[in-house]
Amino acid sequence: MLNSKIKDESVDFLFKAVLSLKTPEECYAFFEDLCTVPEIKAMSQRLLVAHMLSTKQNYQHIVHVTHASTATISRVNRSLNYGCDGYKLVFKRLDEEDAAAAGKENA
Repeated sequence: MLNSKIKDESVDFLFKAVLSLKTPEECYAFFEDLCTVPEIKAMSQRLLVAHMLSTKQNYQHIVHVTHASTATISRVNRSLNYGCDGYKLVFKRLDEEDAAAAGKENA
């Protein structure tokens, strides 16, 4: 599903730039140039909250681990349940990568 509220040429350019990154080190360099430290921390916190919610962890545990507010957790939960399924796509791919890596280690 395409979110028309954010779709424009500058956002397309941003996403193409992100897709060009190949290593975590490149991501660190790019995002540290692009964003403030609090912006990066906020995005990483929301991603962790989404992952914890997707694995059915409760709000109190998520607050304890992430220090996110319950309002943030609720907003992320709403995105998980009624959003564009971007979180679900990323988590599925990360799980597939983890499974492939585990298979290589056990081979």
